[in-house]
Amino acid sequence: MGSPFDAIRGIDYTVIFTDDLQAMRGFYEGVLRFRFVRALTPRWLEFAVGGQTLALCQVDTAPKAPALQLAFRVPPDMVAACAAELDRQGIAIDQPVTDQPFGHRTLFFRDPQGTRLEIYAEI
Repeated sequence: MGSPFDAIRGIDYTVIFTDDLQAMRGFYEGVLRFRFVRALTPRWLEFAVGGQTLALCQVDTAPKAPALQLAFRVPPDMVAACAAELDRQGIAIDQPVTDQPFGHRTLFFRDPQGTRLEIYAEI
């Protein structure tokens, strides 16, 4: 007999908890250019990222060190272009564009809450 959890087919949305909703909105909407979809409440904002939803949730005290990494896939030639755009906007890069031995071209940086973000391509 199978588990009822076998019905799960994917991650529907990801939530980042923040104590500075406006800074986070500015980053995801202004820097990463994700399409703002809606404010479900004054403390919950949603963005479209491909076929997924990224939600930002205002909390009174956000975790100091997020236990989360988000990876966003792009075509191979766009990884360096994303790095240049982050640099142009004054966003610090944790790890520059690197071709990994397991077949990914990666770039790592953080959002205003400290969430580790990766732009990557399969190469």
